[in-house]
Amino acid sequence: MFDFVRSHSKLMLGLMVLLIFPSFVFFGVQGYSRYMEEGARDVAKVDGRGITRAEWDNAHKRNIERMRTQMPGVDVKLLDTPEMKRQTLDGLVRERVLLVAADKLVLGPGDDRLERLFKTDPQFAPFRNVDGSVNKAILAAQGMSSASFAQSLRQELAMKQVLGGVVGTAFSPASAASAALGALMQRREVQLQRFELAKYMAKVTPTDAEIEAYHKGHEGEFKAPEQATIEYVMLDLETIAKGIEVPDKDLQDYYAQNASRYTTAEERRASHILVKTEASMSGADKAKAKARAEELLAEVRKNPKSFADVARKSSQDPGSAERGGDLDWNGRGAMVKSFDDALFAMKEGEISNVVETDFGYHVIQLTGVRGGSKKPFADVRGEITAEVRKSLAQRRFAEEAEKFTTIVYEQPDSLQPVIDKLKLEKKTATVLREPAPGATGPLASPKLLAAVFGTDAVKNKRNTEAVEVGANQLVSARIMQHQPARVQPLAEVKEQVRQRVVVEQAAALARKDGAAALANAKAKPADALPDTVTISRAQLHGLPRQVIDAALRADPTALPAIQGVEVPQWGYVVVKVQRVLPHEAAPGGDAPLVSQYGQAWGAAEAEAYLEALKKRYGASYKEAAVAAAVAASAATP
Repeated sequence: MFDFVRSHSKLMLGLMVLLIFPSFVFFGVQGYSRYMEEGARDVAKVDGRGITRAEWDNAHKRNIERMRTQMPGVDVKLLDTPEMKRQTLDGLVRERVLLVAADKLVLGPGDDRLERLFKTDPQFAPFRNVDGSVNKAILAAQGMSSASFAQSLRQELAMKQVLGGVVGTAFSPASAASAALGALMQRREVQLQRFELAKYMAKVTPTDAEIEAYHKGHEGEFKAPEQATIEYVMLDLETIAKGIEVPDKDLQDYYAQNASRYTTAEERRASHILVKTEASMSGADKAKAKARAEELLAEVRKNPKSFADVARKSSQDPGSAERGGDLDWNGRGAMVKSFDDALFAMKEGEISNVVETDFGYHVIQLTGVRGGSKKPFADVRGEITAEVRKSLAQRRFAEEAEKFTTIVYEQPDSLQPVIDKLKLEKKTATVLREPAPGATGPLASPKLLAAVFGTDAVKNKRNTEAVEVGANQLVSARIMQHQPARVQPLAEVKEQVRQRVVVEQAAALARKDGAAALANAKAKPADALPDTVTISRAQLHGLPRQVIDAALRADPTALPAIQGVEVPQWGYVVVKVQRVLPHEAAPGGDAPLVSQYGQAWGAAEAEAYLEALKKRYGASYKEAAVAAAVAASAATP
């Protein structure tokens, strides 16, 4: 069948057009419209307004980018999971509920408070210029304008107000905090008798018959997964770029056309003296302020070396006055326009005329200039060559990709034709149906592995189709050797099986001795066990968590409490709880713990209030649409 399709591709294409086109005419428009409606279908609703799948996808992408920025080495696959995507949707619903609540409750900062918060809160320092104004360059780098930044800040503060009152007024009585901390930090004096697996493992020697019987009874645990040894080739920009020779003249032209990229940005250091004005001031008051600035200008021009002293005494910019007016180094555009224009028009050492801005009147002294130099062509030749080659490779990629796709399809019995035609490198690997932990590049692509283990590729050992495994990356692979999933014979896994039998038999011995010791301890509760320790959730003494939990769960009204605890892969422990001891106070007292307890109550009450708001404003999920979206994203490589 596949041979017929390959040999008569044009005939099949014509037949498909005849079959599909009429269907589209009669049913396709309606189906397409339905598809578009479904594509825009809401996945959740709050207060009657939907959250679309597109909004969800965009928010999830932003979350991934933010986490990648914070953790550059993180594997993106760990972030783009169904669980993480559901968390993004939950976050969107939460945000929408808080915004609706803030609107209904008329919460949010006024303009004055918003400005005050921006100028004084340390968290916004990266977005401020030295004079307290918004750094538009930084906002632009993040794709925001001053207006959009102010709006997002206003919304963020409004949402905080919704829950802030609940969190800030949470109250936990001292008695409740004391009881809770007492239970959490309680200590218990216990006696132990340990039967550790390691001590018994040296005592057991399984026979061949026992090993064989275990293997037969647990064949499902010794399965080797389906695997294939493959050869594969990849077409990408790097491969195409290697074959591109760039004339020296083109490199020189590129250097000239992009001169700004190879020029170090100029920065200037200045000091200033500010006489402040307010928008509400009268014209007369402003005139007085300007006259004062002119007086200070005359004073420093008479004695330029006194500029720092005059700034300390007379400048009304508290941030820079104590430093003699120093504003440190700034690039073009970092200051408000009139200040910036004056600064970059001056010569080093020069003192400006009085410069007016929204903040008042400035006298500026340029104290340093650096940068602005251009790197020589020879120093950046290699960088330019790589960039030009990459650019040319991007232009050629579509043409080369078409050749690649056609050759691997029309000559399916070998990758050699495409290797020879496009000068590709052949690589080999052994792969499973799922990407191996830590796999990178093409071998990490579920889409490629699905093609490798497709029926035609496995049965006939033909080339896979050209698979896109990344941006501008096409791969085709071919199976050289295929091995179906199978039960590994005992000869291959005998040592692994023997070790399991040893553990199983050692556990049985430990359990037997432990049960006997438990019975004896219950019969003679006054007899001491070998070890006595004081345990708590903070004092584990190297004991397994199961032992700690068992000791702390014991009824404190019926002491001594004796029980046996079997710990898989560790052994058996007889535990006798002797006494309950009060918790030890921290060196600085329990105040920090009580505070944390109160914060936990506040967080719990805020979460309960949020759940109530969700009900009030009709927050709901369309679970079928959510499940379909998650399944679709999980299926996309």
